[in-house]
Amino acid sequence: MAAWLLVAGGSLHAETQAFGLEMPAADLTTETTTPAFGIIAQADPYTGDMMDPSLLGTDPESAERETVETDDDLMEEAVYEGLEETAADVDVLIQRLPEGSFNDRRRVAEELAATGDPRVPVILTALLEGRLLATADDPPHILIHAETGRGGRDALTGELVDADVIASGRRIPVHNPLRNALRNLIAVATISAPDPERRAASLRRLMRDDVSPDILAYLDERVELETDPRVTDLLLTVRALARLNVDDPEQRLESIALLRGSLLSEVRVRLEATATRDEDPEVREAARDALDSIESRIRFFRFTENLFFGLSAGSVLLLAAIGLAITFGVMGVINMAHGELIMIGAYTTWFIQTLIPGALSTSILLAIPAAFLVAGLVGVAMERGVIQFLYGRPLETLLATFGISLILQQTVRTLFSPLNRPVASPDWLSGSLYVNPILSLTWSRIYILIFAIGVFIALLLVMKKTSLGLKVRAVAQNRPMARALGVRTGWVDALTFGLGAGIAGVAGVALSQLTNVGPNMGQAYIIDSFMVVVFGGVGNLWGTLVGAMGLGMMTKFLEPHTGAVLAKILVLIFIILFIQRRPRGLFPKKGRAAEA
Repeated sequence: MAAWLLVAGGSLHAETQAFGLEMPAADLTTETTTPAFGIIAQADPYTGDMMDPSLLGTDPESAERETVETDDDLMEEAVYEGLEETAADVDVLIQRLPEGSFNDRRRVAEELAATGDPRVPVILTALLEGRLLATADDPPHILIHAETGRGGRDALTGELVDADVIASGRRIPVHNPLRNALRNLIAVATISAPDPERRAASLRRLMRDDVSPDILAYLDERVELETDPRVTDLLLTVRALARLNVDDPEQRLESIALLRGSLLSEVRVRLEATATRDEDPEVREAARDALDSIESRIRFFRFTENLFFGLSAGSVLLLAAIGLAITFGVMGVINMAHGELIMIGAYTTWFIQTLIPGALSTSILLAIPAAFLVAGLVGVAMERGVIQFLYGRPLETLLATFGISLILQQTVRTLFSPLNRPVASPDWLSGSLYVNPILSLTWSRIYILIFAIGVFIALLLVMKKTSLGLKVRAVAQNRPMARALGVRTGWVDALTFGLGAGIAGVAGVALSQLTNVGPNMGQAYIIDSFMVVVFGGVGNLWGTLVGAMGLGMMTKFLEPHTGAVLAKILVLIFIILFIQRRPRGLFPKKGRAAEA
């Protein structure tokens, strides 16, 4: 049993972090003086290491200090709370830790790691960090010194003990070879932990080290017992990495074949080392081929990631521009206040969330119709109050709506202050969809992409399948003829502008999940919205969809090579050159619609 547990190397910080433990701010084995008390540290009789005076009971104020519980203490408490009964043989092993030589102590630690007792990782970590103490009793009391304060807890029962008891204990000494063994014993001990996340973290930590073939028997046993598919994959990977260190070149070749499809960075590092330092030329060649295969897969998933980011950016552009496609593309109004209508939708989301702060999902769902109504009513008021007098004069609508945008910004500053407002996201919008170590897709972007397509389909149905859509298209194509046929063009103009404004408000609901909600948030989208509408074809909803997605993907594929700012400049130059060749955009109007 002990043979496969003896593994060398590892990172102290990485090993302890998996158990919720961090390195102490000051290593107790290296201090030589304590300036606050003027006490000289004493040398450990076994190792020569300098010991903290507080561990020797020489600190005159130690008994008066309160015990402060850290996150590590709380983690230890959780371990002991979940322990209903302690096995007597495990307790005896723990009490044997202070006895004998360093080699005896290592053998005891190996036996402890093989027991699977949930206390073992905590106790071995305390031993590694110099916080495991033993009293002079027979049998000794094993104590864990807290990282802060002067208290601690009993290692067997988990009961809290005060500073006087801690001061009566002596640190159980360790030396460097034992420390190296302890780091990997801690990792091995937690491979059998009940929590799959704990087991996965231990395996990832083992992968970062040079996995010894001595643990192959134990890994084979764990592969048979493991029930979690993700942990099983990690176990197979760790086992393959361990076999890269065996003497048999055939086993090394088999391991390389198993690692050929892995995207883990630790695997690539080991394969690179094998490709350059292995003694067998066939093994080196196989490692290089495996690396080439992995790099090919990485390029594919990087492309997929850029494609997703491009579609995600395109969905944001679509949401921002689709309302403008109605007001500008259909009605011919250059609405410079379009960004402020998006802002109104975002502030509506924030306001509803403040009314029902404990129900984030409900507030988001309620904000969608509310933002549509509020922004739509503002749009109708704009059209009836100002824009209806300016039809046919696009430059004057530009100046008028620019003035309205300033008024709306200042109104928001007056009512809600100029500071940004936080909008929280529900749990189902948080986190990401993990595909593999290279590719993960954020849920917020996925849902916004779906939402944008849903808004586009809804607007398309309104324009093609409803009486309002028919009248909007009739007025846009030939206003005098529509009026002559009895269509109330003024009512249609107001509803059309309100529809475009309401969709802008709905876009604000989605964008509130991605960016800060503030008085100036709409200014970031107005230029991009006009670019999308002009590029896709004025007045064509399908052109808006294609234009938004095309510009989004173009930007995201350029950014890794040029940077975000230069990518936007290049996209703008492309649109300028494109419009010179095709002034009507990708999908121009045809027939009488083009002549109107």
